Amino acid sequence: MTRCFVLALALALSAAAPAVAQEFKTGDVTVDKAWSRATPKGADAGAGYLTIHNNGATPDKLTGGSADFGAVEIHEMKMDNGVMKMRELKDGLNIPAHGAIRLAPGGYHVMFTHLTKPLAKGDKVSATLTFEHAGSVTVEFPVEAVGAAAPMPGADRKGMKM
Repeated sequence: MTRCFVLALALALSAAAPAVAQEFKTGDVTVDKAWSRATPKGADAGAGYLTIHNNGATPDKLTGGSADFGAVEIHEMKMDNGVMKMRELKDGLNIPAHGAIRLAPGGYHVMFTHLTKPLAKGDKVSATLTFEHAGSVTVEFPVEAVGAAAPMPGADRKGMKM
């Protein structure tokens, strides 16, 4: 009886353990906390969110990327005279030396355009991000629900704990 209790307790504690986010690295740049939102039926575009860490002594720049399910652009959303506006950052997004930039809903984000398939909750999509100095890195974006504000902590994405 005690043995069953200990086993059950161990299983419960391991399920409650903090999630470990997946990291992707190229040169001095590390990308983590990547996720995306599911797209509504018929949508031509979606968004990806992540945090970029520049561990180097030189600033870098996220210049763009590619994906087999659509085009990849870098965008910014910001308020302008009381109106939320979105624009493409054609010159890229600066990542300061020894700094980090968070791409999140309502701010900087990766825009997936000309989608060849919808982004479906529970899927993972991969995109290659390109940096001016660090080079390119392929990043997996677990897809959350339409309208999600952030990824679900500890959500099981086809066997992967996040």
